[in-house]
Amino acid sequence: MLFPSPVFLIGFLPVTLAGFLVINRFACRGAALAWLVAASLAFYGWWNPWHLPLLAGSILVNHAIVGRIRASACPRRWLVAGLALNLGLLGWFKYADFLLHIARPAAPSLGIILPLAISFFTFQQVMFLVDAARDPAQPRPALLSYAAFVTFFPHLIAGPIVRPSEIIPQLTRDSRFDPDGLTEGLLTFLLGLARKCVLADLFGGFADTGFDAAAAGHDLTLFEAWYATLSYALQIYFDFAGYSDMALGLARMFGIRFPLNFDSPYQARNISEFWRRWHITLGAFLRDYLYIPLGGNRRRHAVNLMATMLLAGLWHGAGWNFVLWGGLHGAMLALHAQYRRLFRPLPARVGQALTLLAVILAWVPFRAATAAASWRMLEGLAGLNGIALPRMIVSAMPPLAIIADPVSVMPSLGDARTLSFPEITACLALGWFIVLCLPNIHRMSLAARHWALTSGFALSVQAVFFAPHVAPFLYFRF
Repeated sequence: MLFPSPVFLIGFLPVTLAGFLVINRFACRGAALAWLVAASLAFYGWWNPWHLPLLAGSILVNHAIVGRIRASACPRRWLVAGLALNLGLLGWFKYADFLLHIARPAAPSLGIILPLAISFFTFQQVMFLVDAARDPAQPRPALLSYAAFVTFFPHLIAGPIVRPSEIIPQLTRDSRFDPDGLTEGLLTFLLGLARKCVLADLFGGFADTGFDAAAAGHDLTLFEAWYATLSYALQIYFDFAGYSDMALGLARMFGIRFPLNFDSPYQARNISEFWRRWHITLGAFLRDYLYIPLGGNRRRHAVNLMATMLLAGLWHGAGWNFVLWGGLHGAMLALHAQYRRLFRPLPARVGQALTLLAVILAWVPFRAATAAASWRMLEGLAGLNGIALPRMIVSAMPPLAIIADPVSVMPSLGDARTLSFPEITACLALGWFIVLCLPNIHRMSLAARHWALTSGFALSVQAVFFAPHVAPFLYFRF
């Protein structure tokens, strides 16, 4: 079940929210949590109910292991066993085929279906285990409270990766209906919906045209390659920002405050700042549960950074393109750390421009279907396949003929109409103005948020209820 789908918006959400508020008002908090767990399991099982036992079993087993960690004289042994179990399950479902084809390239696929959200709820369980081992004196939460934490549907599918100590106390405390929280959450949710359905899906169509052409073996000219790459950079930005805002808004409607997960990362002035703004909860998890335990910046700083980012890339998907993307970011982080030790910081605008260029270019192997498609796209970005523009535009501006060949259509740009070029140019200009010049919705004034909602509401309704299909979030695939 997708957030921007009619069945969620006019079916699941109103029923779940109303039931939670009524039960919380007239019964005990435990009954309200039981309702929330049941609804969240229904939300999860909508896609494939056969994976519900895996999620439920993971919750039961990890809750029991934490009990053993707190009661045992040797908690480390139980911690290792729990981590091995969780990471082993993740490895089997997500990486078995990948590792098999490394060992035996000609081997047939195992046909394993990846359970929805296993990457996210595995990290939730890892935090639960590690935190329990670090502080065995803390009481273990009740099973119902822990199940509500893991299955809470706003973050179950694609994050944010919230910590037990942040969310379980909010779930278990008695609270009254908060109308201000409900309206604030609804406003945040609707703004995130517009980011996803109006902006992300618009740029996704432009990006797919170019990257699909590269995957099919076609050579892209300069504008075709750059427009596809810039469109994908905006698609993944608005897609993930939209999901994060919807998750925060949904949680707020239930009286829960999630941590900020996305903070205008393309405005970052260096690559370290980018990772403090992009998928903030994932970055915090990798820092606290991987990078620092490896030694952090105390020893082998560059090695620790590279190992952390390679694993971050692999977490996004079982493919060499994700490993390469993680390695590129690891190398950039290591180079930036070394530069910071030896030189003064670059001027803010220069640093932002270089960081943005590096991030955009790193998206190419992340998005490309194959290494050959990635290389073909990079050739186009470098202008090695020439520069072309629609003949009508060159005729209207003859000096352009000096640098560009006039063509009747640009087959790898939009729908290959003459007007596709000015249309995509205008959309890209608007999209990049939004991400580079405007504050995100959490830093906007209330009046600005209302204006943004008003301007995009009709388009959101059209996209949700009248589009031929609902495009899934990109992070659903990771």
